[in-house]
Amino acid sequence: MFYKLAADAVALLHITFVVFTLAGGLLVYRWRWIAVLHIPAVVWGVLLEFRGWTCPLTPLEQQLRSAGNEVSYSGGFVDHYVLPTLYPAEIDRAMQVDMGSILLIINIAVYGWLLWRVRQH
Repeated sequence: MFYKLAADAVALLHITFVVFTLAGGLLVYRWRWIAVLHIPAVVWGVLLEFRGWTCPLTPLEQQLRSAGNEVSYSGGFVDHYVLPTLYPAEIDRAMQVDMGSILLIINIAVYGWLLWRVRQH
């Protein structure tokens, strides 16, 4: 039971991180100090996608699921949880680079908008 709860907590943390990298820049509009956390998170997320690395949370969750006698999954977190709802086929290298590019473009746009707003006031 402990391992299942721990694996679920890691999955929740992972989902939170993904959402934070995508939309956390919008929180910076209200709380500027969040940029100190958000910018490194975005850099990490973009590097993971561009370099084809595996997020360390993925094997941790897989190990916890295996230790709890649950069926683990192969591949990455995004492959298992996110892509089945977004894409019908498995992720390939080009798609991973595209996702990193989208993450980068979204955040450049958000921070560009934030800088524009700051300069307007």
